[in-house]
Amino acid sequence: MIDPDRHLNIGSLIFDGIDQIDLTGPFEVLARIPNSTYRLYGKTGGMIRDLKGLRITPDAAIAEAPQLDVLHIPGGFGQEALMEDEEVLSWIRAQAAGVHSLFSVCTGALVCGAAGLLKGRRATTHWASFHLLPFFGAIPVDQRVVVDGDWVFAAGVTAGIDGALRLVAELRGDAAAQAIQLYMAYAPEPPFNAGLPETAPPEILAELQALVAPVTAQREATARRVAERLGVTHDLGG
Repeated sequence: MIDPDRHLNIGSLIFDGIDQIDLTGPFEVLARIPNSTYRLYGKTGGMIRDLKGLRITPDAAIAEAPQLDVLHIPGGFGQEALMEDEEVLSWIRAQAAGVHSLFSVCTGALVCGAAGLLKGRRATTHWASFHLLPFFGAIPVDQRVVVDGDWVFAAGVTAGIDGALRLVAELRGDAAAQAIQLYMAYAPEPPFNAGLPETAPPEILAELQALVAPVTAQREATARRVAERLGVTHDLGG
């Protein structure tokens, strides 16, 4: 736990094609951390749209960001463009060198991997891209939230809320996290047991796998190029 008298600078990277829940779920938690400042940073200071068209405006461009104490990297289909964007990757690497905690949600882990930050780290990501983690030298852990030292990785989408609460506990203690959870009335009772591949009805799983197959194939192609650049030896076959 960090000294509660130490002010924390917390920042989230946003980009076109982000999945807004990867951002806004953790935002609801992280923005309530005592004695902290939370800001959004984009490649430029311009407005972005999430993958369904929601407009989000950053507080500043990444070049204007101070050294952060906590860096949050969300995911979404737009993550693909960042994985070979050296300007963004260089910024992530520079921030990661000085942060106390890095927090990725969903396919934000793939962006971290493209920046070369996952080698030897335990990590997780969305179930549809989980098999790609070894391309970045990561140790895949099939859990909703994975903690590796001071870094926290959340699996798909809504897992970002769980990961953010876990991060608050690491930063400010369990009581602070519990107070935020209570304020949010976060006590999920999903109406269906269909939130994981192993519990969803087979026909629903097949439908979703077919829906994400094109982007998954694109992500694999990018992951293979990144693996070659990083010098990571891994093959899924084919």
